[in-house]
Amino acid sequence: MTTNIIDELMWRDAVNQQTDAEGLREYVEKNKISLYCGVDPTGDSMHIGHLIPFMMLKRFQAFGHHPYIVIGGATGTIGDPSGRTSERQLQTMEQVQHNVDCLTNQMKHLFFDEKNEQQLSMVNNYDWTKDLSLLDFLRDYGKNFNINTMLAKDIVSSRLETGISFTEFTYQILQSMDYLHLFRHHDVRLQIGGADQWGNITAGLDLIRKKEGAEAQAFGLTIPLMLKSDGTKFGKTAGGAIWLDPEKTSPYEFYQFWLNQDDRDVIKYLKFFTFLTQEEIQVLEEKVATEPHKREAQKTLAREMTIFVHSEEALKDALTITDALFSGDVKQLTAHQIEDGFKNMPTETIGKETKNIVDWLVDTKIEPSKRQAREDVTNGAISINGDKITDTSVDITSDLSIDDKFIIVRKGKKKYTLIKLA
Repeated sequence: MTTNIIDELMWRDAVNQQTDAEGLREYVEKNKISLYCGVDPTGDSMHIGHLIPFMMLKRFQAFGHHPYIVIGGATGTIGDPSGRTSERQLQTMEQVQHNVDCLTNQMKHLFFDEKNEQQLSMVNNYDWTKDLSLLDFLRDYGKNFNINTMLAKDIVSSRLETGISFTEFTYQILQSMDYLHLFRHHDVRLQIGGADQWGNITAGLDLIRKKEGAEAQAFGLTIPLMLKSDGTKFGKTAGGAIWLDPEKTSPYEFYQFWLNQDDRDVIKYLKFFTFLTQEEIQVLEEKVATEPHKREAQKTLAREMTIFVHSEEALKDALTITDALFSGDVKQLTAHQIEDGFKNMPTETIGKETKNIVDWLVDTKIEPSKRQAREDVTNGAISINGDKITDTSVDITSDLSIDDKFIIVRKGKKKYTLIKLA
């Protein structure tokens, strides 16, 4: 176990840029630092990409430092131009508030521990901007920002060709005001964020020094852009983003995402997203090299992340679904587990009337013809709720359904279809 949080972050390959690496290392060796990271309520759930900087807050917390989470109730109404090629669609204030409430609850679930609650604080930047007049904004803050400097920052310069509104142009001023407010009122001396936040972070440091004096001690740190070994962006799948909200991405889907990571990426993700020790991760790294077929590292990663984001109970469900689909013994699944496990599998709806299996397979589009249906049943290629059917005279009735809702058909070894009874 390292004794300095910076050494820990370096071992985990979690540091991209620092404004004053030597000064920050010296400061955290002698002091407990207060630091922050923010998230804008652009949606009603975070996805796993949002977790990246907040895992760093959690690590600082584990070393006894004091993290602040900033929910962007104000900045979220404006829109961060970072990493975008076009203007954001403005949301209504009601939608922003709804998203603020959702993200606040998500953050509490992920990061608040009753034993350590006093070591982590959550604030909303709307609270210190809502009463600011336009004239005060321009005189007290706008006067400290040089247009040429703002234009030179990547977050703005990358948008000059396609265009950027004055609203989004002022975003870095608002985020800088956050850092100044937290520095003044909470002694926050470090802002962390993704690699695309470097321009916003340095703008905040400039504002602090102009307002508080050149000797004001404050720092910035960014985290590397997370890319997969094939060069594509981490956290995206063919089905879209991997959300933290179980209604958007079920715990089973969440577990499977981590379980299916490439051998070339899994150790990087174990270092970055889990709180396993260096020794534990090194053991898993050896297993990737010597016993890759066992996928011990992936299983550990999937287990740790599912418990962290959801719960141990959710992990049990995910494992139950995984085992059932692998073995074909799906009768053990509850209706809720079926809905989670079969969300992205072929689904058909049919009435509850009794039908001969051959006709039923054609009606549910599992088989293209009665001839093919008879052949597959006779050859033992069809299983209903895990039971192999070889008799073409069998009738399919609603009594076979699970919770009077679902019938699960497996054709061959892996091709599942979920039948919903209407």
